[in-house]
Amino acid sequence: MKRYGRRWAALLLAALTALTLYSCAGSEEPKNLISREEDERVVNFFSPMEKTDPNAENVARTASDLTIAMAEERLGVTVAYMTYTAENYQDKNYDEVALDRARSNMDDLYLLNPDTILTLGEEGRLMDLSGLDSAKNLREIIRTANTVDGKLVAIPQEVVAYGLFVNVDLFKQYGLELPETPEDFLECCRVFQENGIETPVGANRWWLETFVFALAYADLYNGGNTEAEIAALNSGEARYSDYMRPGFEFLQTLIDRGYIDADKALVSEAIEAEGPDFLAGKTPIVMAYWGAANTETAYGKTDFEMQVIGFPSSRGQMPVMPMTGFAVGADAEHAGDAMRVLDVITSDEALQLYSETNRVISPSKNIKVDCVPALRPLNDRIEEGVYVLGSNAGMSVEQWGSTCLIVRQLLGGATVDQCMEAFDQLQDEALAG
Repeated sequence: MKRYGRRWAALLLAALTALTLYSCAGSEEPKNLISREEDERVVNFFSPMEKTDPNAENVARTASDLTIAMAEERLGVTVAYMTYTAENYQDKNYDEVALDRARSNMDDLYLLNPDTILTLGEEGRLMDLSGLDSAKNLREIIRTANTVDGKLVAIPQEVVAYGLFVNVDLFKQYGLELPETPEDFLECCRVFQENGIETPVGANRWWLETFVFALAYADLYNGGNTEAEIAALNSGEARYSDYMRPGFEFLQTLIDRGYIDADKALVSEAIEAEGPDFLAGKTPIVMAYWGAANTETAYGKTDFEMQVIGFPSSRGQMPVMPMTGFAVGADAEHAGDAMRVLDVITSDEALQLYSETNRVISPSKNIKVDCVPALRPLNDRIEEGVYVLGSNAGMSVEQWGSTCLIVRQLLGGATVDQCMEAFDQLQDEALAG
């Protein structure tokens, strides 16, 4: 889960610190999904964070706790947190442990990253959530990203959006406009470097794939032919490598010109490595998720004007949006109560509370929350319906995690052609079934 950076330290899963899980147990016979034993009033919830005091400083945890408390009070159940801690699973990351636990029916409710959602959904291990009342209010982007084999298998409490965090003061100092296209971005980096900023882009080993997605899928998601293009990819008629190549060539250019430090990025954790120089005004550009602009533990309090914009693409500044989500095990012991809990915590009432507390984009089409000024450029694009998905359970090849790992191959010295061969191999394996 480190590929979402330290998001849960400041926000939610995912997608979202470096976490991991494991175990075994079983269920011998099918369960009655909605009418489980009425005396069973505990729902086991596996996540990377424990329950906390509502007055705790971690806003993301507080918001989640408030919605869980709403469900507990309304339904008369107790949600027991089964928490991943790295020291308990030293050799496994959060995704690996979540897969093991879900396959062994160890828990009822799970908070999952996109690649895990896809895997478990394809295996038939997650409940279809489309019948929940809360599902009726979802944005179409949520349905698209979390539908596997025609079933809605996960629902998030927020839409996680990635963008470029830029030091506007430095751009003004050197007479630069905020970049819209890849060419604009390269020109800004050139000017910064010629004026003594040796490495204009602060990078880490988790989030450089955001550039790739913006360049790869700007047209796919915004050109009016999304379903047909994805169908062509899933059938093998089109190749993922053809979509991905421009993004990898762009990253290679950034590396070759010294605009990012590939060696440092390859071993750097998100925000920990690039954050100090960005906050000190030494690095003009970093990439991060929406919530990092809301928390003082990341970039929520700067001494300069900061804006969060989309990544450069052929269609201008492009937000990139991967999806995490809550899911219920298909054979969970307390599946009925887990479904009811999920229906409450993803209801408009709960999502309004969550979104107002965290100041995030809601998965409900009915909820809009004012964002901090720095996020308005990114938010405006999303509200216009301009974005690309960094994860899409409807694609035969898992996107977010796979691209992240192949980008790391590039950082480690692999050629663009070798990276494209890796995508071809993934697609061929998916086509072979």
